[in-house]
Amino acid sequence: MAKITRAKNGRIIFTKEMKKEYTILVPQMLPIHFRILKPIFTNEGYKIVLLESDNDIIKQYGLQYVHNDACYPALLVVGQYMEALKSGLYDVDKTALLIMQSGGGCRASNYIHLIRKALEKAGYPQVPVISFNLSGMEFNPGFSLTLPLIRRSVAGVLYGDLLMLLSNQVKAYEINKGDAAALVEKWAVQITGEFENSHGYSFKEMAAHFAEIAADFAAVSMKLEKKVKVGVVGEIYVKYASFANNNLEKFLEEHDCEVMTPGLLGFLMFKIDARIQDIHLYGGSFVKLTIARSLLDYFKKAEKAIMDCVNQYPVFNQLSSYEDTKPLVEGLIGIGNRMGEGWFLPGEMIELIRNGYNNIVCTQPFGCLPTHICGKGMIHKIKDMYPMANIVPIDYDPGATRVNQENRIKLMLSVAREGL
Repeated sequence: MAKITRAKNGRIIFTKEMKKEYTILVPQMLPIHFRILKPIFTNEGYKIVLLESDNDIIKQYGLQYVHNDACYPALLVVGQYMEALKSGLYDVDKTALLIMQSGGGCRASNYIHLIRKALEKAGYPQVPVISFNLSGMEFNPGFSLTLPLIRRSVAGVLYGDLLMLLSNQVKAYEINKGDAAALVEKWAVQITGEFENSHGYSFKEMAAHFAEIAADFAAVSMKLEKKVKVGVVGEIYVKYASFANNNLEKFLEEHDCEVMTPGLLGFLMFKIDARIQDIHLYGGSFVKLTIARSLLDYFKKAEKAIMDCVNQYPVFNQLSSYEDTKPLVEGLIGIGNRMGEGWFLPGEMIELIRNGYNNIVCTQPFGCLPTHICGKGMIHKIKDMYPMANIVPIDYDPGATRVNQENRIKLMLSVAREGL
């Protein structure tokens, strides 16, 4: 067992020695994205395990080791960690946990403290918790976000977004069921294989693959028919993680809908843009400002490359660019509102409506104030601006019943079918 070193605040530091020996557990959120991202980190010497379990025991552990006043994603993440540590599959003396910290005002930035408190309570005080953040919140010598690692991770997000965008549209209309899933598998294998050999993440390589991916999906035989189109927005974890939203996308697909879930890139651009605005307003490091601007410019360039490829095929829909989304919230909410998903959440709802996805499920953890204000709180005004909007907010919580959630969605779908 590696020597345990503690910081001044008492937290366990993840050392270079630990990097060689420890398994790092990561909660699943985006299956396509995380599968592609995993080899990027294994190439750097990290032993990553994605936690895929989704049973009710996880919720019970979450309630046991946190409390029901914490937001639902916190309960699920802590519960999933506890279920893994208690499973006997991992040596708890050589296991670490990885959690993303946004650095914003959302309680997601405080998950890390809830996790450490839960570890103490459960009898695992020796398990280190690694903060994955770009804000310099915590430093661990055994886990470094180098520029090459960030660049490759960005490539993984871009590929994941494109595959998610196209597969969701194709599988709703494919004649041969499974064609879209087969293409996702094909490209996930190819991209991860290239990543393992340090290829596939240069801009030139990505642009070429974007074009090939779009061409592959456009070649799938599809039925020309009208279907109810449903957009999915909300708090980032509940929006994407099927375990958190009770397999929402699958439920909508089973009810013969085309599902549009906006990709991760826009949210990342929103967070980076917020850092830039903060430095403009309140001052800060010129180096951090330069890095943030460069990263945002690179994202915009990559976003355009994806959009240009998708635009080659009229059969596909896509949402607005990040810069085109910003003006959509004018008169609705200020872009200074950046808590949680901030102004970007109603911005996504409006861009979905403007792109033909009038029916929207707004997923929100019960007790998540930013989502209630910027999501549910904006719906009435959005409907005033866009009378065709058909939006249903759904609360997710350990005490919320799946039947009640699905019945509310069914009601929204019945209204959508009348319109169709």
